[in-house]
Amino acid sequence: MSERESMPYDVVIVGAGPAGLSAAIRLKQLANESGSEVSVCILEKGSEVGAHILSGAVVDPKALDELLPTWRDDGCPLAQTPVTENIHWHLSAKHKSAMPNFIIPPFMNNKGTYTGSLGNLCRWLAGKAEELGVEIFPGFAAAEILFNDDGSVKGVATGDMGVARDGEHKPDYQPGLELHARYTLFGEGCRGHLSKQIMRMFDLRKDCDPQIYGLGIKELWDIDPAKHVPGRVIHTQGWPLGEDADGGGFLYHQADGQVALGFVTWLNYSNPYLSPFEEMQRWKTHPAIAEILEGGKRVSYGARAISDGGFQAVPKLVFPGGALIGDSAGFLNVPRIKGTHTAMKSGMMAAEAAFEAVKADRSADELTAYPAAYESSWVYKELRMVRNTAPLVKKFGDEWGTVFAGMTMWAEYLGIRMPFTMHHHPDHESLVHASQAKPIAYPKPDGVLTFDRLSSVFLSNTNHEEDQPCHLTLKDPDIPIDYNLPVYAEPAQRYCPAGVYEVVGLEEGTPRFQINAQNCVHCKTCDIKDPTQNINWVVPEGGGGPNYPNM
Repeated sequence: MSERESMPYDVVIVGAGPAGLSAAIRLKQLANESGSEVSVCILEKGSEVGAHILSGAVVDPKALDELLPTWRDDGCPLAQTPVTENIHWHLSAKHKSAMPNFIIPPFMNNKGTYTGSLGNLCRWLAGKAEELGVEIFPGFAAAEILFNDDGSVKGVATGDMGVARDGEHKPDYQPGLELHARYTLFGEGCRGHLSKQIMRMFDLRKDCDPQIYGLGIKELWDIDPAKHVPGRVIHTQGWPLGEDADGGGFLYHQADGQVALGFVTWLNYSNPYLSPFEEMQRWKTHPAIAEILEGGKRVSYGARAISDGGFQAVPKLVFPGGALIGDSAGFLNVPRIKGTHTAMKSGMMAAEAAFEAVKADRSADELTAYPAAYESSWVYKELRMVRNTAPLVKKFGDEWGTVFAGMTMWAEYLGIRMPFTMHHHPDHESLVHASQAKPIAYPKPDGVLTFDRLSSVFLSNTNHEEDQPCHLTLKDPDIPIDYNLPVYAEPAQRYCPAGVYEVVGLEEGTPRFQINAQNCVHCKTCDIKDPTQNINWVVPEGGGGPNYPNM
């Protein structure tokens, strides 16, 4: 067996998303300011930086202004499209009603924000990080946590390359690489493979609510230039979701005649027959949305889970040898539908704590300065202000819940602190039995406005080395057919937005659960929503998965 090589660094960062890149840049800035050296490396499982990045996105530049104040004049692609108009529609099946901006708390408007590709922003940030001396390794998936003898985190190891489906080594086999660090920052994004393990091993969720999630499904369209209004931002709520589900749509007019549009379904829905993908396709048929898309062409597709738990679901952020940053911890501001600025700031705060520790020649202890900085930061205040919004909508429904949520947000904005914090329940517990639910008849795709899952996955440029161990692992291979199928009509067939899971052989009376791992877009929904928590998503071979352009 080949020995794994190792490389030492002061700080290793898992994930080249907004949080990880901001942490790396901040570490190098601090080193330059103090005339010292800090070695920093980032591992990125995507084939390139930005390949797995998916967001709406409307970005509050608050953290970017702090990190790189001259970004607007420095070629940053986000600067192309400032938000010029903010629209919120409540949809019924055929009509829309606009919510007046004056009834929305001021922090909810999009004044001073920008819309564009978060993947392209990350590519630009990666260039800035490399200019400062950060080493970035795309195509290398962090697959294993390494520990010191005292139990503290020592670093991570990348996955082996060239392992066949049966576990045998192929001719091109290469063992993984160990990266040893004084501190390891986990910025894997929502429901990260290693972050899950870290939270469990160090009991980081002991004093917080369970994380809850949404599934965001997004498309890019080239539209009729006559209908394109750069900087126009539209959000919708209501139709097509029914009473037992929450979420909403977005349509952002971005650069180059494109619109980014999508639909987020909260994963605490109860009907096992619901398909978030089909709800998104149906949403596009609303007259107000279809009119914008008429004459246009879909050019890209993707899906990603989103951490929706907010303030009360943020875990303990540090453990011996490292920290959680960005969406690995869950800093999304749900009502604002923004998390890039909070993710970036979390990375910067963790970097500042790590830099001081390295400068003091510390190693593998807890970076307590990071959670202390978080608790006195604008991120903490921002999330605390909106902590009851999602729970109120869930408890009282879309219409009354929105009213109550708006009232509490206004009160908090005016300095009237609500004397309560509502709590979350795990998403996988919310499904009712199929016998208690009504099947949903979704219309067939027309291939013009609406599409099927397989043609959609094709546009995500998803690819995996076929002869490798399946990265969608079942704790018990009998559960899908023996339990999930009779009790929940096996919901994996519907909640997956990429056609990964199928039940085949039903007509012959010999049903079999089939996993099409090649289709996986790494959204993590299966890991979250499976009612028995039987599916465990682990990283495939590095470089696999989607390759999102301009998303």
